[in-house]
Amino acid sequence: MLRSVASRLGSAVCSAARTNVQRTCAVTQVRYRHDVEESAEEFDNRYEAFFNRQDVDGWDIRKAMNDLQGLDLVPEPRIIVAALKACRRVNDYALAVRYMEAVQNKCGDKVGEIWPYLRQEIKPTLDELGILTPEEMGYDKPELAVEDVMDM
Repeated sequence: MLRSVASRLGSAVCSAARTNVQRTCAVTQVRYRHDVEESAEEFDNRYEAFFNRQDVDGWDIRKAMNDLQGLDLVPEPRIIVAALKACRRVNDYALAVRYMEAVQNKCGDKVGEIWPYLRQEIKPTLDELGILTPEEMGYDKPELAVEDVMDM
């Protein structure tokens, strides 16, 4: 008798588990579909709108910046301007400077071509917000650099 009840209970639990797994897999497949292609303009508008939200907090800004850094692109100047203004809204000067460093690093081996263009495009915003570039603060040179013995 006990054996019969345990067998039926076990098969009922397995059946319920299989149903839940099938439902979860179906939802996962729908949730992670990447069929829709987003144009560059839509992408820029999405991130600009995100950074321009009034209710954005420091964590959200960091998350969006981290997502942007993970992509294979250098953000457009208008996205950088929106991110800097968002940093100013949450009063996080250090995050603004670090983001500019990250964007400069994102330029890779084309830093001599891309970074001067980006800097000239975001310079009015930097002046408006009172943010110094890493070069203006001296962060482009090592603080405790020792002179090379071969140059002495």
